Amino acid sequence: MQATASAAGAGTMLNAFATHRGAAFAIDMRTTAHVQLHESAVIEGQIRDRPDADTRLIEACVRRLLRRVGMEDLGGTVETESPIPIAAGLKSSSAAANATVLATAAAVGADLSPVEACRIGVNAAREVGVTVTGAFDDAAASMLGGVVLTDNDRDELLLRDAVAWEVLVWVPPARAYSADAPLEHLAAIAPMAELAEELIREGRYAEAMAVNGFAYTAALGYDTEPLIEALTSAEAASLSGSGPAMVACGDAAALEVLAKTWGERPGQLLRTTTTDIGGITHE
Repeated sequence: MQATASAAGAGTMLNAFATHRGAAFAIDMRTTAHVQLHESAVIEGQIRDRPDADTRLIEACVRRLLRRVGMEDLGGTVETESPIPIAAGLKSSSAAANATVLATAAAVGADLSPVEACRIGVNAAREVGVTVTGAFDDAAASMLGGVVLTDNDRDELLLRDAVAWEVLVWVPPARAYSADAPLEHLAAIAPMAELAEELIREGRYAEAMAVNGFAYTAALGYDTEPLIEALTSAEAASLSGSGPAMVACGDAAALEVLAKTWGERPGQLLRTTTTDIGGITHE
């Protein structure tokens, strides 16, 4: 019993820290999971090219899916591989969880809806403590593709739409883990988060990203200058997740101008696009 599946990374439109409602959009950077099951209760995970990485999330995803279908006596191995930087705000955990759940489901012949598969991965993330909000917004964008708005308290999908943007990502050398984000003062920006949500419901995605970006960049203690640089040329830009990565969206020419500016900063530049293709199982 073995299978392979993949899921998309994502960028942030509205961070869910303040109000527990969040929005994200899928990007065409994919995490792939390879699952092989056998008659053993032991589940072993690994992340390709990162032998010392924490594999509790992907192992918990396999375990929860097997429990869901009444096959918890099985064990096996799960390996993920991905070009998505870890702890940069690009939903690497959600993509890994989704790909793992889909691959495990395919290996045992389980038929799950995309939303149900998302919820299994989200609950696994809560179990191992890699998320604060549950990250259903990130998981839904990764699994469904396009733009999503979600209620992360209820793990409920509120809106889904399609967008077509070129995407430029600046990933500073530092890393930030969502579970370590300072939450004590984020309630103060709840009105800004509520405004961003209203803009998303009206389809004003670029404005929502700007509101979210400035509010959270300041609240989490990052420099707002890279965001200002982005908005001088890109259609939309924001801090992604709890950072430190920033995403800018628009047409290729505008992002090429921004790449010259951001390229003078330390770190890594990634070029990709939005995608409407979320989680898929590979033949």
